[in-house]
Formats: sequence, C-alpha cells, structure tokens
Amino acid sequence: MKTFFHRLWLPIGYYLCWIWFGLGGLFLNIACVPLLLLPNPERYGPRARRTTRWMFNFWVRWLHFSDVIPAKWIGFDRPLGNGTIYVANHPCLLDAPILLGRLPDTVCIIKPALLRNPCTGPTARMCGFVSAGENGVDLIRNAAERIIAGQSLLIFPEGTRTERGVKINALKPGFAVIARRAQCPVQLIRIRSGPKLARKGNPWWRVPPLPCWIEITLDELIPAAEIGDPLEFTARIAAHFNATLPPPDPNA
Repeated sequence: MKTFFHRLWLPIGYYLCWIWFGLGGLFLNIACVPLLLLPNPERYGPRARRTTRWMFNFWVRWLHFSDVIPAKWIGFDRPLGNGTIYVANHPCLLDAPILLGRLPDTVCIIKPALLRNPCTGPTARMCGFVSAGENGVDLIRNAAERIIAGQSLLIFPEGTRTERGVKINALKPGFAVIARRAQCPVQLIRIRSGPKLARKGNPWWRVPPLPCWIEITLDELIPAAEIGDPLEFTARIAAHFNATLPPPDPNA
C-alpha cells in the first residue's frame, strides 16, 4: 500500500516542485521591480542575493524531503570562500538553482533572453547577474569586478547542458580569463544526476524516472597562482572533468 501511494505521489510531487519554483520566482520578480526603480538599486543587491539563496535552498530541501529528487552533497563540510569562481559541469536544468541555494553571495552568467524576460529579469538584475550577451571584454571586466568586490561567480564553461553521449562538452576559456584578471581561486564542482532529469533534449515537463536524484561534489580548489595561460588552464580543467566524471549514461 505504501509503495502504491508513493508511486502515485512522485509524479504529482514532481510537478508541484516546478509549480512552487515558478510561484517563488514570480514573487521575487514582483518584489524586485519597484526596487529597480529606486535610486542606486545596486545597494539592495546583497539582500536580493540572500533572499534568492534562501528560496533556492528551501526548494532544494523540498525536493529532498518529498523524495522526488533527493540531493546528495559530498565534500561541502569544507568552508566555502567568497571571491571565488565556482566551475561546474552542467548535466541538467536544475544545476544553477541548486548551487545558488548553497554557495555564499554568488552571481552567475546568464543568457540575455533571461535578463529581458519579465519573469526572470528583475531578480537577475537585482542580484547583479552578468549577461552573456555583453561583448567579451565587458563580460570579463564586469565579472572580475564582482569577484574583486567579494562576490563569487558560478559558471558552467560548457555554455549549455551536456550533450548526450559525452562526459562533458568542450569548455570555453572565459572562466580562466576572468580568474586570471581577478586573481582569484577556482573551485571545481562535479555534478551527476539521474537519467532524463531535465537533460539536453528532455524538457523539464517530461517526467523522468522517479524518484530521481542529483549528486554534487566539491572537488579540487585551485589557487590563483596556478592558473597561468587561460587556454592551457582550460585544457587542464577539461582533462580533470573527463578523468573524474563517470562514462555517459546511455539512458540519459
């Protein structure tokens, strides 16, 4: 009987998770619109990031508690520093909100369409997220300035979710250029997730095999002094991910 009700609950809980995600985002964006109209709206940035982090963290706890998508954190008993670039692989759509719910005072680089979207743009602007639509020089300068000011940056160098049949897409070297300019450490994060969980080619509304799962591992911390040439450093990180990530799941 318990198994029957559990199986009945899982798809319902899955859609509830996304409904609550959407409602939480709508609430945040409505709250941020008037703040953007005030003088010096950037002064509210730290509070907006704390609120966003709290809401994402609450959402991740709900995913775990409901048994829909339990999250396993490995190595996160270590302290997380500010002024750091967090570099992660990107297997599924949940990666960014899950990490932003855990990482301290962190911004990320997002697509220009999300900044223009009235359902996501106000919160992203208030939090100080960096637009990927800026020319390369401006993007690197703006991201580095945020890190120097004490914020951290979450970046997925693949640029999009991992394609099927590979461990990781080719990495773009922008993160290494930013790290070199800001003279900051790079913290690697490895993410694994269950099959068909909002992967490339699997839209979020298509229910994956449930209960699904996600595993986030705090990997190597590389000091600023070891970054060196951005292209060589990017190749080093790509080799590390290819050596430590499991073979691609044929069912993903």
